[in-house]
Amino acid sequence: MKGFFNHVLASMLGTFLVLVLIGIINIFIFIAVLSSSGAFSKESAKISENTILKIDFKEPVEDRMSVKPNLNTMRFAKTLGLKDINDALKKAKDDDRIKGIYLDFSFINIGIASAEEIRNSLKDFKQSGKFIIAHSDFYTHKSYYLASVADKVYLTPNGVVQFTGLSAQLLFFKSLLEKTGIKPEIIRHGKFKSGVEPFMSDEMSKENREQTERYLSSLWNTMLTEIASQRGISVSVLNKYANELSVRNAGSAKKLDLVDNLKYEDEVISELKENAGIPKDKKLKTVSLSEYINSEESIDNVLRSDKDNIAVIYATGEIVDGEGTEEQIGSKTLAKAIRNAREDKNVKAIVLRINSPGGSALASEVIWRETVLAKKEKPFIVSMGDVAASGGYYIACEADTIVAEPNTLTGPIGVFGIFFNAKELLSDIGVTINAVNTNTYSDMGNLGRKMSDYERGIIQQSVEDIYTTFITHVGKGRNLPVDSVDAIGQGRVWSGEDALKIGLVDVLGGLQTAIDIASEKAGIKEFGIKYYPEKDKFLILLENTFSETKRSVIKEELGKTYEYYQNIKNIKKINGIQTRMPYYLEIK
Repeated sequence: MKGFFNHVLASMLGTFLVLVLIGIINIFIFIAVLSSSGAFSKESAKISENTILKIDFKEPVEDRMSVKPNLNTMRFAKTLGLKDINDALKKAKDDDRIKGIYLDFSFINIGIASAEEIRNSLKDFKQSGKFIIAHSDFYTHKSYYLASVADKVYLTPNGVVQFTGLSAQLLFFKSLLEKTGIKPEIIRHGKFKSGVEPFMSDEMSKENREQTERYLSSLWNTMLTEIASQRGISVSVLNKYANELSVRNAGSAKKLDLVDNLKYEDEVISELKENAGIPKDKKLKTVSLSEYINSEESIDNVLRSDKDNIAVIYATGEIVDGEGTEEQIGSKTLAKAIRNAREDKNVKAIVLRINSPGGSALASEVIWRETVLAKKEKPFIVSMGDVAASGGYYIACEADTIVAEPNTLTGPIGVFGIFFNAKELLSDIGVTINAVNTNTYSDMGNLGRKMSDYERGIIQQSVEDIYTTFITHVGKGRNLPVDSVDAIGQGRVWSGEDALKIGLVDVLGGLQTAIDIASEKAGIKEFGIKYYPEKDKFLILLENTFSETKRSVIKEELGKTYEYYQNIKNIKKINGIQTRMPYYLEIK
């Protein structure tokens, strides 16, 4: 026994020392990156005449621009913000120094609805008469969809165009949990509420497959319709290409008119020089999106602290109780942001930008309350990003107007509860839990025992109550009968396009569309943009450095399997009653 305790104490001491060491390393990394990059100084690029705007999207595109450390270069890098990108493209349209755009695409790090919004901005840019040329060694569905807007789409000889149709790949954890001795205790409402399926089955239910097929078909048809309009190929023919795997190599991609020609990068550069009026013996002048955004002339709306403003409030990530983080929606943090915007006399309208799979039912209710109060005082508009699901829709439903992209994943109006019984696992490793209660059910939720039928009934009633509250909120906010909301609810997922048809969404469009609607409802033409939640730059940099250090180490070790690790890790966050996206969905 003495040896056992010595071993435990030694392990605890070792863990403590490792944590201290990691903390010290993080601090040194933060100082090194900070000193080498001048993180707080604004980089400025001088834009000369006959410049090409080069866009590659190798770095992630997020709703809101942030600064994160790049541990390979030991510098801070700005992730591109969606509004900043669209504002930059709008400015470039009228900027005489910018002669055209070069889309250098391969694997792009961007959500499908965000891609739609950027694609619309590129289409608007073309109205200027300036050119867009795209080139890649490898086009994925997403990058080809973006590139198809270009005047010319080029592919490297022996390159690849992925054109097989979309596939949704869902992860199921039932067998994994059985092997580890963990048994999920599941309570749900809604026949389409498949959020719990990964924990209770090894395959999709009929209802889940139905909704996934409907969503994928809507998304794919939107993509094909847009590609067809740009490439002059009918949707039926494009589907034929996908069904028959007709696009097998670079030659077939050209023969089938998916690309205009096969060119190496140097040949594309020569064409860009010619289009921009640059002599062959001179260097091509390009500017990246991030450089253009940070160029000497501000692209962003100027904050008018003493005049009219529109508040843009970002709600990004899973919805959790309390403060949350930069990658989570904390109920207290977001509620406070909405309240501050509501109480600011210079803010004339509010736009809530949601990109969330949902999460805690209680946290969603706390945030919803603030949206109700905000709507009473000033125009309140919601802009949906790649996903605004379950709890994400819960906090959206009270808006005056809800704006979504056609391929936004939204809906699932449903509720489920999940608790874990780890008695078998604990027994296998020699651990038992003894509970001393003052009352019969004081230890409800105890990991060391199965839930009783009575406890299950109580929680089922809670789930039903929350679901009733949810559909009542939606019915009131959307001016729909509760029975109608229940009929289209049941935890079912919808695309933005389908959500428009059934009344869950009002307008198809992006963030700028929502801002335009907000300014119109507020009766203001000139205004600034005020962003919430307000950030402390130093603390955000510090937090991002620590989290990025850990993330980089794990990514390096796991490689392509990192995303599966993330999904499994997220299981730990699912406990109690949830209003969240019904499964982990990866579209390829």
